[in-house]
Amino acid sequence: MPALTAADLQTLAAARRKLENPGLAVRLSNHLGSPLEKGMARLPASWREKLGGVAHEALSRAMSTAAGTLGKGQQEASPRLHKVLGSLSGAGGGAFGLPGLTVEIPVSTVLIMRAILDIARAHGEDIASPETRLAALEVFALGGPGGADDAAESGYYAVRAALATAIGEATRHVAANGLGQHGAPALVRLLTMVATRYKIQLTQKAASMLIPGLGAAAGATVNLLFMQHFQAMSEGHFTLRRLERKYGADVVKAAYLAAG
Repeated sequence: MPALTAADLQTLAAARRKLENPGLAVRLSNHLGSPLEKGMARLPASWREKLGGVAHEALSRAMSTAAGTLGKGQQEASPRLHKVLGSLSGAGGGAFGLPGLTVEIPVSTVLIMRAILDIARAHGEDIASPETRLAALEVFALGGPGGADDAAESGYYAVRAALATAIGEATRHVAANGLGQHGAPALVRLLTMVATRYKIQLTQKAASMLIPGLGAAAGATVNLLFMQHFQAMSEGHFTLRRLERKYGADVVKAAYLAAG
């Protein structure tokens, strides 16, 4: 495979900056400050456990419904629209505090998945394809706590490596049976792995609901940060997938790691 052109190297470097920037926790702390830490301390253990199930169910629902709200064919993405919708959803949920999250999280997760697929479509992906939808699901695992034990592996590629087997199994299952069977073991395994990482970010969202005096304002702010975060991860992820289609995965990965 040919080496990347100078222009594509610049594109790759921009994608890398998005993918390797500080995670969502840092962004939340920068906007909400020390109150977020107090909210984390006040979050009941029962809610920490509950959020795992909420995350799994929300991701499963988003896989089923988000693509149906978008038109087919390559189009420019509409990031501003999704930021507005996400903020409105967060404001509504924030007004009801923690109890409101059980309703708000599924709604906001569908909106985030829609935004991810919107960006995927802009990068030439077929959003009706099960492979694209699984790649969109992968985005929910990005940008959290680093999981790379090997210093030569980036945070982004460490997550992709961790999910690779589950993604492969789910892709084969979906190719044979479609996306309708969410109880199938291959899909359950993948959803569980992604939900485990997404739950960490949802825990930070729940903690923000406990910041005294913020309520709806906190919900809107946190959802805007969530949307911006996952849109940035999507831009980076689907830029690399587009380059991989052009140059091959190994060539793009080598250039990405060399850029670090």
